[in-house]
Amino acid sequence: MRSALICFFALFATLAIADSPSFPLAAQRILVLGDSITYSGHYIDVIDATVHANGYSPEIINLGLPSETCNGLTEPDHPFPRPNVQERIDRALAKIKPDVVVACYGMNDGIYHPFSEDRFEAYKRGIGQIIDKVHASGAKLVLLTPPPFDAVPVRAKGKLAPITADEFGFKTVYENYDHEVIKKYAEWIMQQSDRVEMVIDLHSPITSYLEANRAIDPNYTVAPDGVHASTEGHQIIADAILDAWGLADRETADETDVKNRAKRQAIMKAAWLTEVGHDRPGIKAGLPIAEAQKQADQIK
Repeated sequence: MRSALICFFALFATLAIADSPSFPLAAQRILVLGDSITYSGHYIDVIDATVHANGYSPEIINLGLPSETCNGLTEPDHPFPRPNVQERIDRALAKIKPDVVVACYGMNDGIYHPFSEDRFEAYKRGIGQIIDKVHASGAKLVLLTPPPFDAVPVRAKGKLAPITADEFGFKTVYENYDHEVIKKYAEWIMQQSDRVEMVIDLHSPITSYLEANRAIDPNYTVAPDGVHASTEGHQIIADAILDAWGLADRETADETDVKNRAKRQAIMKAAWLTEVGHDRPGIKAGLPIAEAQKQADQIK
């Protein structure tokens, strides 16, 4: 009888583990850090709606900030010093208390110049600081590679700069910025799987998608300005993350739910950016957290 009970409880435990949500879907609070691609937020809206449609309920907080880097570098033609996530990450971790952090940096960290070992080392140090600070807080970390910089639409506007140019920056991007800089940053991120709980490749799936579509239309793009993803581009990002999180076989979120999640996310993003604080000019202040949560909860 005793051996039968042991077998029963062993089987029950095995089934419970098999049915339990996988990392990071079991998280209570997921903090997402990143630059303007994250700040625009559509991929987060899709993820938020999708995980809830599939029976999971983490609170996902978008704390993306336009222009941000993780290494503190700024190109000469930028209108203000680029914000550095290191300036705010400690406050974000202390105030939000996430159990999972998702971070996506790299697009701005090469400051749109040709490859430089010094800039690459600064990027590595910046990511290393994120790793150390997140783990010191007790949270787990998911690193996303930067998505690709798409030179095709920028070249069509005559805004790419050759290697011989005198200046480079977000207005005059080095013509091989993706292949020589962003791709290297992305490959390095994928090598950090022994330092963090998860790494997810965004660069490769978007690049493959572009290559497939450009066989039909050479000017096809999912980032009309080379940097900021379209709705289609954000969907590719969301799909890559959801696949990595174990939801490859998933229910698609209702379009209305995605829109409602987006409304809630916008309210809470503004509130949390104001609560945590940052040094990026031009960001409208949000509501106090309690008031913002009350408004967000009214959106069904």
